[in-house]
Amino acid sequence: MSLTKYQFRAQFRCTNDSCRKTYPLHQVIYSCSSCGELLNVEHDLDSLKKIPAEEWKSTFESRFRSSQFPNASGVWGKKEWVLPEIKEENIITSGEGTTHLYDASRFAKDLGLKSLHVKQCGVSHTGSFKDLGMTVLVSQVNQMIADGVPIKAVACASTGDTSAALASYAAKAGIPAIILLPANKVSTAQLIQPVSNGAIVLALETDFDGCMAVVKELTQEKSIYLANSMNSLRIEGQKSISVEITQQLGWKVPDWVVIPGGNLGNVSALGMGFEMMQELGLIDKLPRILLAQAKNASPLYESYKKGFAEFSPVTAEKTLASAIQIGDPVSVKKAIRVLKKFNGIVEVATEEELANAAAKGDLYGLYNDPHTGVALAALLKSIQSGEVKQGESVVVISTANGLKFTEFKLAFHEGKIPKVDESLKNVILPCKPTLSGVMEILGKHLKKT
Repeated sequence: MSLTKYQFRAQFRCTNDSCRKTYPLHQVIYSCSSCGELLNVEHDLDSLKKIPAEEWKSTFESRFRSSQFPNASGVWGKKEWVLPEIKEENIITSGEGTTHLYDASRFAKDLGLKSLHVKQCGVSHTGSFKDLGMTVLVSQVNQMIADGVPIKAVACASTGDTSAALASYAAKAGIPAIILLPANKVSTAQLIQPVSNGAIVLALETDFDGCMAVVKELTQEKSIYLANSMNSLRIEGQKSISVEITQQLGWKVPDWVVIPGGNLGNVSALGMGFEMMQELGLIDKLPRILLAQAKNASPLYESYKKGFAEFSPVTAEKTLASAIQIGDPVSVKKAIRVLKKFNGIVEVATEEELANAAAKGDLYGLYNDPHTGVALAALLKSIQSGEVKQGESVVVISTANGLKFTEFKLAFHEGKIPKVDESLKNVILPCKPTLSGVMEILGKHLKKT
């Protein structure tokens, strides 16, 4: 069956059930003009349902890791589910997505799980899952400019990864990028990425939430387009993670998906991906979601403990998981809706817990950034509490490449992070340049294993 004879459509729709106002995707708008709530990209599911579920599966299988444009991208290989009406010549892609699902089978065995996989979203052009959403947003901006919409630049507030993704994709498209970062709160590896890509980088003497407040004011000028995750175009690319995970598991849904959460766009994105697959018949159940927050920036956890009866922003304290050091997440209402529907839970990790968990995962062949450390720590605590049960299957979302957080790794193994598990540290051993010197040290250490 050819998909070309079908017309698939999408639009913005207000997330407020009592409003539900719609807007075209080419309109410069981020929240509802009537009630102020955030928007979602809504697809014409009736048209999509004309294609049998097995046809969608075979289509996605045939495009996966293709060498042909635009299907070399894991996002654009699902174009009909993302931006069905965009012209291919306006797509800006760096081959994002199609990342591997790391099989941590030895780790799973030691934890008593049926299976444990880590979705390596950081194996991407700029080193994080933000590429998945940014290819969609920048492509749509490129389409809008081609259609005559007077956009001069794209802008974002960021703790690092968003700025890297925006700067790279904007540079590829030839669109100016404006980056607002909290001064002295971004790793060197993350800071230099937008600088290298020629973005206008501003360091503000505030935290991420302060940067977010300024960029929202800045983008009231419609010629400067907002690229943060409150723009639901970002969510469209990120929801492809759910489809990829399910496809890589043979179209089976894991019992749990563990997601580190800061601004909370990712949990809503993955939730929407699973919901769309269920609605179109590709899967028959939803996974449970474990949302993991750093204790120093955990407003959703506090709301969860009260049954989501209320939500109060906090001033986020410094955390090693800098990308989720956010006290006033813009996507909180979307995230709570998903967590309720998916029978989700929220757990937190202290600084020593996230550092220990990242290091423990590394001993099974991973190389975890601190945010994945938060997710792994939340998983370990949930196994201990009995919430995640023995024999269940788990997928952990790794949001960024560990190589972007070399300082974090060095600090752990050099003993610069207080209260961590000393047994997980691995120091470099000085050795004489002789075989006897090497053998003497190996004799001591190999006996321990």
